[in-house]
Amino acid sequence: MPNLHDIEKRIKSVSSTKQITRTMEMVAGAKVKYATERIQTSAPYADSMTEMLQGVAARVQASENPLLEKRESVKRVLCVAVVSDRGLAGGFNSNVLRTVEKTIRAKKAQGVEVDVIACGKKAGGFFKFRGVTPVLDFKDLSADPTFEEASEIADYAVKAYEEGSVDEVVLVYNHCKNAAEQVLREEVILPVDTEAVVAAAAEETSENAEVSASVEFEPEPADVLARLLPAYLRTSIYHALIDSAAGEQAARRTAMHSATENANEMVETLSRVYNRVRQGAITTEISEIVGGAAALED
Repeated sequence: MPNLHDIEKRIKSVSSTKQITRTMEMVAGAKVKYATERIQTSAPYADSMTEMLQGVAARVQASENPLLEKRESVKRVLCVAVVSDRGLAGGFNSNVLRTVEKTIRAKKAQGVEVDVIACGKKAGGFFKFRGVTPVLDFKDLSADPTFEEASEIADYAVKAYEEGSVDEVVLVYNHCKNAAEQVLREEVILPVDTEAVVAAAAEETSENAEVSASVEFEPEPADVLARLLPAYLRTSIYHALIDSAAGEQAARRTAMHSATENANEMVETLSRVYNRVRQGAITTEISEIVGGAAALED
């Protein structure tokens, strides 16, 4: 059984760790609020972009824009993995990375090559360790994504898809459903599925009981769509980045809260052990004193 000094050192160590995890929990909680407000601020622009795409896509055939054409055979896929730069967030990073790794293995088994864009240090290190070199690697931006990052990703994806070097682009990230739950999402962002966009917009319109007005486009709808689709992709990717940033802080707050609770339980357990060992030591001392006194009387 450990002595009192070792147990006391262990209690101090766990208490110190608890203070750190508690502080990290509070910091993450404050950042969650900021990240959530950022999502809410960007929502009107994203909604307007979707509404505009709905109106144009209904008047354009898929063959009129290369970003709408679905390839008959998929030979190469571009996978965008969005994770964090730091750990201590539970399964936030591992869920995305394992999903992407599983996708790579499944695609290669089908004879399909996979390129990776890594958003976050954890993604870059994960894939490089496994011999996969990301075509783009972003660091130190996971907690505060920029529109420039989203634009660079979108421009690379659009150029690769138009040139035919990529046949499909998939975005994998954690959606911040609420402050306590993150949902893994896999979204095919290229080719753009305008039917799904129109269906989603029509459902939202019916729920809000709004009547859409007839719109005339100048220049032609196909020309408008050619400019609109890259902007729509940049907006979609940026929204995913800030959504993931909010999910990261929420996951870290939850993980640090659990760590703090575990530290409290450990301190309580160690305190009980300390008291039991201390009582045993006192009892032993008393027994020795009584035994010594009895021996002197004899």
